[in-house]
Amino acid sequence: MTTLLLSLLLTLVQAAVPGVRPLPAPLSVARWWDPPATPYAAGHRGVDLSAPVGTEVRAVGPGRVHHAGPVAGRGVLSLTLPNGLRTTYEPVRALVTEGEAVAAGQVVAVLTEGSHCPAPCLHWGLLAGETYLNPLTLVPRPTPRLLPHTGPGGVSPARPAGPWSRPSP
Repeated sequence: MTTLLLSLLLTLVQAAVPGVRPLPAPLSVARWWDPPATPYAAGHRGVDLSAPVGTEVRAVGPGRVHHAGPVAGRGVLSLTLPNGLRTTYEPVRALVTEGEAVAAGQVVAVLTEGSHCPAPCLHWGLLAGETYLNPLTLVPRPTPRLLPHTGPGGVSPARPAGPWSRPSP
């Protein structure tokens, strides 16, 4: 039942929020989302995205500022999206104030020192009520495409050429 509920929530997330990246592309994930087994268990309730201090942070969707200020000594920004989901960003210096409406893609904060990563990073979270979800579900995925076949006589080469292959010994 829980898996079905989470699948439904993720489907709603993907359908209801335009995909804007919180940081400039390409996103570099320093630590992946690792949901806890229970609400009070250990886990990683968001993703850490590597970026230099001073990087502009953008709203991933339209919404309203839920919180902008310090939490446990770190600058935190939380935005409520129209579908009720909430995104969180830390450590940041907010450029918006509580209650303010924001547009998708609007610069809402600047990354600051004080992350829990070995190098500067943005901890980005997504919540549905009290349930943490994978915020990467908000980011647009590239469209897969088939590449043309270039082997002689219509036969696939045993070793395709390209930067990912190694020459035969």
